[in-house]
Amino acid sequence: MKTVLKNCRLVGTAQDKETLCDIYVENGIIEKIGQSLELEGAKVLDVGGHMVLPGLIDMHCNICDPGHEYIEDIATVSRAALRGGFTTITCEPNTSPAIDNKTVVEYIVSKSKENSLVNIHPYGSMSIGCEGKEMAEIGEMYDAGIVGISDGDEFTDSAAFLRNVMVYTKMFDLPVITHCEDRWLSGVGVMNEGYTAACLGLTGMPREAEEVIVARNLILAERTGARLHLAHISTKGSVQLIREAKGRGVPVTCETCPHYFILTEEAIGDYDTLAKVNPPLRTKEDVDAILEGIADGTIDVIASGHSPTNMTEKEREFDTAAYGISSLETAFALSYTHLVQTGIITLEKLIHMMSVKPAEILKLYNKGMILEGKDADIIVVDFQETHRIDPIHFASKAKFSPFAEEEVQGKVLYTMVGGKLLH
Repeated sequence: MKTVLKNCRLVGTAQDKETLCDIYVENGIIEKIGQSLELEGAKVLDVGGHMVLPGLIDMHCNICDPGHEYIEDIATVSRAALRGGFTTITCEPNTSPAIDNKTVVEYIVSKSKENSLVNIHPYGSMSIGCEGKEMAEIGEMYDAGIVGISDGDEFTDSAAFLRNVMVYTKMFDLPVITHCEDRWLSGVGVMNEGYTAACLGLTGMPREAEEVIVARNLILAERTGARLHLAHISTKGSVQLIREAKGRGVPVTCETCPHYFILTEEAIGDYDTLAKVNPPLRTKEDVDAILEGIADGTIDVIASGHSPTNMTEKEREFDTAAYGISSLETAFALSYTHLVQTGIITLEKLIHMMSVKPAEILKLYNKGMILEGKDADIIVVDFQETHRIDPIHFASKAKFSPFAEEEVQGKVLYTMVGGKLLH
């Protein structure tokens, strides 16, 4: 298939984004970038001078397949990804069964090829059943196609176990991706510990529950030399610990999600379960620290943190309601609106955090940039018009959001994956 995208403004390339250019795509690859390209037999898509960006890559996404397809499945999550501008997503391993052996990896890879509209790359669990006790067959999963080792959103209690995983994983040069939470400290908490929790009469999770494990994992990475990636960072203390570790040369990267640099614990308001996430929403001081970490490069990646659940599980008393957020379709527009429009970072930096850096960490070398010879994973975005977030129209089965009705900029007009225009 041959396609020419006409009148593109490119961001994050050697091309001047004020100069219109064309992109010629053939057989899923960007073959040529230039001006006034005319190729016989090629389908032409005139993007009308809109910004053309590399497809986004999500490093933290719960797909729920296999085992929980009633919450989300490969088909619905891929459609949600397309609408949000994500052309590549990862699959957390805490599915049912867990992604802890090559058979499940092969199932996901095979089913993704059949049913997914976007690229899906699974993480392998570091332990059998994601239970943090017995190491999974990491080598076999690596051969089957995993791009990282993760505990999903489960905590890893044993430092000795995690150290062994790091030492073993080094031979495959895979990132070790960890959810940082000490369950002995977070206990039965359901939101951030502090004044707001006390006023609402809810049990809180202290910041230390995240920060103690961040510190532990950084020490282990420093000693073993393993590539550590810290998921959904949410506190001021965590940002400072990571900043100091990077200054010492520790091989660490980290991510956060839009809800951690936009919302505070006050979003819970009158027990709004749509704002119940884990890690919990924190204070303005923490939000400011996350924003500072994004601006100074301490935080490497912005992930969606897509963690769908049933509305019946949300429509309960706050203590018993499910954690989770539907965010694939909102992450980019929210990030652009709250980071670029406010002058905290440039659009180029945002693309680096949502495309270039994830591709680098996951070693997806043909993705993350619009360059000749790279995969034709491309999005076209209208940054001029505002649009209202309306969860009813989400492609995801999880049709809810704490950002419902918010006006944002950065509407994805077209999404191309492997040279195919799919949205």
